Amino acid sequence: METKVNIHTDYITLGQLAKLLKLIQSGGEEKVFVVSHRISVNGEAENRRGRKIRPGDTVNIDGSDYVVCASKA
Repeated sequence: METKVNIHTDYITLGQLAKLLKLIQSGGEEKVFVVSHRISVNGEAENRRGRKIRPGDTVNIDGSDYVVCASKA
């Protein structure tokens, strides 16, 4: 199952995405989150909280897929 995530900017960082998805509560949790979970972006393993996620990218976090879409403003 995949979940669509709308963003209003050109990109969002992996840490910001985790906050948007309410997987973490604050930016201070980003570093621990990305190293303690299985995360891939477009099928490639990722552990950088600053990784830029753009519309069209698929992020998999612990087996759940999130497809990033551009929000129509």
